[in-house]
Amino acid sequence: MKKILVSIVAVVALSSSAMAGVNSQTGCGLGSLIIKDDSTAIMLALQATTNGIFGNQTFGITSGTLGCKKTQFVMNEQAQEFVASNMDQLAKEIAIGHGESVDTLAELLKISDKATFSASLQENYNSIYTSQNATMADVLDNISTTSL
Repeated sequence: MKKILVSIVAVVALSSSAMAGVNSQTGCGLGSLIIKDDSTAIMLALQATTNGIFGNQTFGITSGTLGCKKTQFVMNEQAQEFVASNMDQLAKEIAIGHGESVDTLAELLKISDKATFSASLQENYNSIYTSQNATMADVLDNISTTSL
């Protein structure tokens, strides 16, 4: 039974070229791609269990596959770590339109005109921080679409 399930999963994963939307309850991953029905708790549990057994969500998030969303623009790891470590300070400085964290982010993103970048960040603050629970990836995606 286990070999059959693994074979079916492999065939579906390799033959599927369409990207599925991310399920808001179990997230992205192979389970969400294979098990489309998310109308019952049992189906959601099967999706989550499949994702957990195969450990594929990390790969999907990193690569932008398996229905997972990847950061819209590629940055160096230093920029990602910087934003993740300085979310609160960066939010404050973006709100006022200047600061050491904003300058550092501009350098990490290789922005030559820091003044214009800072002004654009401030002008688009509400579009960058769309909720109190914004993640590093959300912030960087929003910066890329509004300020770069």
